[in-house]
Amino acid sequence: MVIDKLKPLRSKWLKTKVILKNDLIKPYIPDTQRYNKTNLRSMIKKYGMVYIKPESGTYGMGVIKAEMESEQNFAYQIEQKRLTFDSFESFYTSLARLVHKRSYLIQRGIHLLKHNNRRFDIRVMIQLSPKNKWEATGVIGRLGHPKKIVTNYHSGGKPMDVHELLKSHASSKRRNELVQEMNELSLRIARHMKKKYPHLKQIGVDIGLDRSLKPWIIEVNVKPDPYIFNQLKDKTMYRRVIQYYRHTAKKKI
Repeated sequence: MVIDKLKPLRSKWLKTKVILKNDLIKPYIPDTQRYNKTNLRSMIKKYGMVYIKPESGTYGMGVIKAEMESEQNFAYQIEQKRLTFDSFESFYTSLARLVHKRSYLIQRGIHLLKHNNRRFDIRVMIQLSPKNKWEATGVIGRLGHPKKIVTNYHSGGKPMDVHELLKSHASSKRRNELVQEMNELSLRIARHMKKKYPHLKQIGVDIGLDRSLKPWIIEVNVKPDPYIFNQLKDKTMYRRVIQYYRHTAKKKI
């Protein structure tokens, strides 16, 4: 039987706690708390919008976007369904039925940049090279489905060239700087996490840019899908990602 030494890292809460210990990464992590009534009330009042996520979920499944529209009006959306409420109590009661007894987290909502009125975020791929050095091997934009709150490819998101998505938000020079900044941040995360989890070979860092172009770490994936890069017309990144992916799959590190 093969033991998955990265199994603990399926927990988004554990991954968040691990990277919060690095003072250079911490400023890029949105406020994240365990889901309960007290935390929900305080966070939605503080930020106006939060995401409620399963602690151990993939492909954006089960993610809920919750908003405070006024002092008494609240709303949430899951998949393409949006519900509104005229009190916090009715809002919370409805959410409680969805969440039930499963473990969820609440994360400060980031108002993501948009392209053609659709939200997008960015996936940065970090992998160990054949020389056993961390490298940023790929960066790709994920344009969300127009009626959904998540950007995942498996939930109808569209993989796109990062520069195309950022064209209306930043100059060519600024776009290159942003990609460099996101690569360096993601490399820092990989190096930090590997100290605690030496079997780590690759990570996919999901980054959201807010309206001031500040990068926010939405999630760190320890088993990122390398095949998303095949959706780009230019296959250069895909070839490198797959080369490194296959190398680390063969080799015990």
